[in-house]
Amino acid sequence: MKNLLATLHAYDPGMLPALADVWDIDAKRFNDEELIGTLHARMQDEEAVSTVWDKLDERWQGALRTLAGSAQGRMTSSLFAHTGNGKIRKLGRAQIARLRPHIESESIAEALYYRGLIGEAHDKVAGSIVSFVYVPGDLMARLPLQRTSYGSLDATDPAHADLLALEIIDSPPTDAFQRADTTLVDDMTSLLAILQADAVALQDAQFHADSLAQIRPVLLDDAASRLSFLLGIGCSAKLIEARDGKALPRRQEARDWLSATRASQVRALVDAWRNSQTWRDMWHIEGLLPDDSGWAYDAAAARNAIMSLLARLLPASGWVSLSELIELIKVTQPDFQRPDGDYDSWYIRNDEGEFLRGFESWDAVEGALIEYLVAGPMHWLGLVDIGDDLLRLTAYGRGFLGSSDWPAMTEQPSPFSARDDSALLVSRRANRFDRFQLARFARCLQAGDPYIYSIDGESIDRAEAQGISRQQIHAFLSKHLAEAPPLSIIKLLRDWGMAARTRVSLETHTVLRTTSPEEMDKIFALPAYRRYLGARLGAMACVVRADQWRKLQARLAENDIDVDASRLD
Repeated sequence: MKNLLATLHAYDPGMLPALADVWDIDAKRFNDEELIGTLHARMQDEEAVSTVWDKLDERWQGALRTLAGSAQGRMTSSLFAHTGNGKIRKLGRAQIARLRPHIESESIAEALYYRGLIGEAHDKVAGSIVSFVYVPGDLMARLPLQRTSYGSLDATDPAHADLLALEIIDSPPTDAFQRADTTLVDDMTSLLAILQADAVALQDAQFHADSLAQIRPVLLDDAASRLSFLLGIGCSAKLIEARDGKALPRRQEARDWLSATRASQVRALVDAWRNSQTWRDMWHIEGLLPDDSGWAYDAAAARNAIMSLLARLLPASGWVSLSELIELIKVTQPDFQRPDGDYDSWYIRNDEGEFLRGFESWDAVEGALIEYLVAGPMHWLGLVDIGDDLLRLTAYGRGFLGSSDWPAMTEQPSPFSARDDSALLVSRRANRFDRFQLARFARCLQAGDPYIYSIDGESIDRAEAQGISRQQIHAFLSKHLAEAPPLSIIKLLRDWGMAARTRVSLETHTVLRTTSPEEMDKIFALPAYRRYLGARLGAMACVVRADQWRKLQARLAENDIDVDASRLD
């Protein structure tokens, strides 16, 4: 924030006679430099400042109070204009002499500017040059800014002005509120187990509809919006990767995360969300349809701007109104995700197909985004409790916003137990990596606290296909069950598949045939080709891996090897 002298020098010289008129100085007696020095001295005089203040309209005084109470005594020019103060015409010397904007102002902003009470400067914010309106610091100290209706706390103190605008409710008026929890950790564990067992198909960066019947039964909360977030944040946390249209676990990263404490797991997911550029919250708000083309959107910058506001506005304890919070942000910092104040160039439609442009669409876009972040990701991540138009921070929320340390909660993992019918019961308090391992050879019958798993012949076959022997299953159960494994499970592990049975399978494969054994040997010897090939079927034939024949065809063509694929069409 510039001081008064720097502000006077920054003004257009054509303004100096108008300022001299406001501050009762004979401008004709001085050149421009002398006049600036004289104005500076007069504007430091408390009696002169008081005289000018008393002549201000109440609305102008209120605008100065609001601006002085903003962080660093400044506000974006766009925000200052949007909050009822209007814009400032930048006039030259002849225009000022003719239009007299210090006497016949077209806006509150203009009245204050041409009286020398505010300045305008530019600063770099999030890579963009942004215009700010400010009160010069040494002038602000002499303005007779009155106390606001909030009582004994001075509105010019940025630490108090925003916080006290929110009424703190010690307890909600109803018990109908939803406490935050960490079930997202449990559902991420279940999802990783599903993806480890079977690659799950994706469509347009979401789980394919055919996969939902497999995934939803193992989740504690299977709401579509939360499941979408689970996938998005799993990718952002590098626990999940999308490859060839399928979702797969990143094995080492997933193992490290699963082995961590619950508090550390929550922190990892929170940090991944806060910094994610790929998860764009605004694209997941019901009723909003942002267009990907024609404008740039920095999801992480927008999210972090809101989190910075919440860190300043939300009390450490007690409930506050969500609608009041949104309104306060609208009044004090509406441009949080548009530092250039541009409300016309983003392509966002509502579900009726109408484009949402201009500041009048703020509630439908920015307001909806804040509401979604609070009631969606922040609640799912365990950061806020929510109620009917209410929210309050949890211990995790306070740690996230910096008002306290991140909780370091101790854990005492619970062992598994078994029912008389051999079903395995696993508490949410069980080690997540152990439950993930169990899911590799057991089938989840029910998600809850406890989870219910069963072992049958199909799950044993699936485990053996992953290289997990029956001896390993028995050893795992012996280690993690509170008592010895049920006799029925031991017998199943011993006897399954021992009876005389004949199994055959029918499969369809794409086969590559060559005209000589030498050609096949050459193709098989090169890694560039072999990655697409399966088992060799003889001297002149081999299996091509599923869905890889087109890639193999293209690679062979690069080396002038003709491929006849007419039988595949």
